[in-house]
Amino acid sequence: NCDVDVDADVDDMAFLYERKKRPEYTPGKIDDPDYVRIFDTTLRDGEQSPGATLTSSEKLEIAQNLAKLGVDIIEAGFPIASPDDFNAVKQIADVVGNEVFEDGYVPVICGLSRANVKDIQRAWDAVKGAQRPRVHTFIATSPIHMETKLRKTPDEVVEIAVKAVTFAKSLGCDDIEFSPEDAGRSDPEFLYRILGEVIQAGATTLNIPDTTGWNMPWEFGELIKKLRENVPGAENVVFSTHCQNDLGLATANSLAGALNGARQLECTINGIGERAGNASLEEVVMSLALKGDTKFQGGPGTGRLYTAINPVYITPTSKMVAEYTGMQCQPHKAIVGANAFQHESGIHQDGMIKNKKTYEIMTPESIGLMRGDSQSGAGIVLGKHSGRNAVSTRLRELGYDLDDDKLNAVFARFKQVAERKKGGLEDEDLEALVSDQSGFANALWSVTGLQVTAGMSGMPTATVKMRGPDMVERYVAMTGTGPVDAVYKAIDSIVGVEVELESYVLNSVTEGIKALATTRVVVTPKAGGFEAEALHSQTGRTDNRRFSGSGSDTDIVVSSARAYVSALNKLLSWSMRRNLLQQNNNEEEEEEEAKAAVAINAIAIPSEPPKTVV
Repeated sequence: NCDVDVDADVDDMAFLYERKKRPEYTPGKIDDPDYVRIFDTTLRDGEQSPGATLTSSEKLEIAQNLAKLGVDIIEAGFPIASPDDFNAVKQIADVVGNEVFEDGYVPVICGLSRANVKDIQRAWDAVKGAQRPRVHTFIATSPIHMETKLRKTPDEVVEIAVKAVTFAKSLGCDDIEFSPEDAGRSDPEFLYRILGEVIQAGATTLNIPDTTGWNMPWEFGELIKKLRENVPGAENVVFSTHCQNDLGLATANSLAGALNGARQLECTINGIGERAGNASLEEVVMSLALKGDTKFQGGPGTGRLYTAINPVYITPTSKMVAEYTGMQCQPHKAIVGANAFQHESGIHQDGMIKNKKTYEIMTPESIGLMRGDSQSGAGIVLGKHSGRNAVSTRLRELGYDLDDDKLNAVFARFKQVAERKKGGLEDEDLEALVSDQSGFANALWSVTGLQVTAGMSGMPTATVKMRGPDMVERYVAMTGTGPVDAVYKAIDSIVGVEVELESYVLNSVTEGIKALATTRVVVTPKAGGFEAEALHSQTGRTDNRRFSGSGSDTDIVVSSARAYVSALNKLLSWSMRRNLLQQNNNEEEEEEEAKAAVAINAIAIPSEPPKTVV
């Protein structure tokens, strides 16, 4: 129920946080045909968005929030991509995959793999520590993909798919998802054949991807219906959708799939993902919450579809993903955009004053955005005299659930900015500071001093002072084409990292000359420098990772410096973890070789002399 008494006290809204009931989880089967499983791939497909690289700790935090949200399956990543990806998936499986909630819920942890032995083994090794592990394997089935990308015949593709599922099952995995990539442009007859074969081999979920966002909703819905009617063994598996948003139809296609019998919908927080993104989890979930009870007749069951998502966690999770990936939502984004619950038209405002249901089909409180009155319902203006409790209260109302360490960091930064910004900080300023601090968790380097000289005459010069991991302060002066260029050159000189600046965006958070500035940068290591390569799951191409950073300040040069250092800290942290993993792997290999040598010696040199047999 998304009707909430917006005049009620927040403390009286405990029912919003109650866990939703769901059928007992069984691979390949859902006891209630009206129940729709939500499969979140933010940490896998979502992270493939350019510049959306996440650290292992950020992935773990997002996964923990997804569990609070109540998603049925978390696709934690593509373990074969890199040692860091493997470690991140394994950590999520070992931690989040074993955190059982009071109602018995624990999410399925899934790892993606291509249809080959090496990938599948790696995926299984990463997820097998979870209570409910799943391996998701795929191969392309459309003519253009088979002929030009795979260069395989249909018979060869079927054989590869069957062997992949068979191998996954042989490892002890009883929850296997198979996807015929680009199913939306594949021959239905060929899909009937290959899907029937993988069911026989042991697949429990059949995911039907509209990989290029090509289908119209009525086309995609009809495809799901035909597959359920014509694939041998279809009654023994769960059908799933994975819809890309190239034509802006990902959510519509996913819901068309549900109308025609798909009972797992794959999506991402904020709709992030390859190219134009994926079906948006918040759009899919709230559509089913509002319309699932009345508008989905025709498929299996009664047609009264529902999920077990706790929508009150949508806003906090959305904000976390936006902060950690650096990919902010467009203001008019459905459900979670900044304007989703804003009303400026006089006619609309008049209607809202009289009855909020005149222009809102759901309440912001139902998705975790506690609106209340302006200034936290108590006339509070956040300024340099504001205390920690006032800042904490407003952040909670805005949908931020920060632990003590993060809150302390944001509050310290708030005090610094509030000293210089007259008139107090707006909500947008506060949110910018949260994003600013998200890049400085476990920071290796920080800017402790900065001074620039620039103008129409003379050479732009910057003097930068920084504190490093050894807590020693270093400073250097550099010239550049402008003040920001000079600052970035100085930072490069101190940190000793060579990167390419791929993107630099500077925006004003609010209006006016005293507005807070927020900067976002994307960097990638230069060739011959840090190795930051990762394998792309669909193209098979190895690309350099991109690292994003955000910074905010009333001074645009300081804001730019903080964003750049944030991105460099992510790069350095990622590189350190990767080197540590490689070192551990090398030590394990040496230990195994030593054990093998001892075993060989034990065989070659018996502990006792051989006895003479008469």
